[in-house]
Amino acid sequence: MPYAWHKRHTNLSHFSPFTPLYKLLLAFLYSTLTPNQTNILISSPLLFALFFSMAVSVDPLVVGRVIGDVVDMFVPTVTMSVYYGSKHVTNGCDIKPSTTINPPKVSINGHSDKLYTLVMTDPDAPSPSEPSMREWVHWIVSDIPGGTNPTRGKEILVYMGPRPPVGIHRYILVLFQQKGPLGPVQQPASRANFSTRLFAQHLNLGLPVATVYFNAQKEPVSRRR
Repeated sequence: MPYAWHKRHTNLSHFSPFTPLYKLLLAFLYSTLTPNQTNILISSPLLFALFFSMAVSVDPLVVGRVIGDVVDMFVPTVTMSVYYGSKHVTNGCDIKPSTTINPPKVSINGHSDKLYTLVMTDPDAPSPSEPSMREWVHWIVSDIPGGTNPTRGKEILVYMGPRPPVGIHRYILVLFQQKGPLGPVQQPASRANFSTRLFAQHLNLGLPVATVYFNAQKEPVSRRR
């Protein structure tokens, strides 16, 4: 029986109460802290500025609707670098599908005594305008020791390279810190209609600790190399 999760630098301009990041940050605070704690944080410009400066690093994820479509608001606490060949994956960059046939090189700069789970999904399948298969899961690896890479973990779902049939698709790599070894984890019955949120909830992974995404679209046959 399939699991429940398989379903159908601080910039002062960010402090404007009309920006999406500001609104998401307040929603995040009110959902994780008591009203009194949130009011104390907001009433203290210094404390709020410190917290906000941490949250600003997820701003590209807000603009790219990664926060919202795939994950909830979070504050990054781990550094994760992703490369396809010599191409460094940064939020919103464009990568040719022909260069993503093999799994990317992922380095996790986490605590050596911690374990991590990596999930890669496409929330725009089969088409960004009609994502009826959201999310299409491309890769799942668990029990990755901090300070290493996915080759040191347990592959739950084998890597499948991006194959966007139409439009520009977002490919999102989400990293979670585990509370301990996961042990055997059943792979999804299908890659389609996966939910990163429900998957994390089922395994008690909490919020992400790092996330990065890139864009890709179908290449003309003559340009594939």
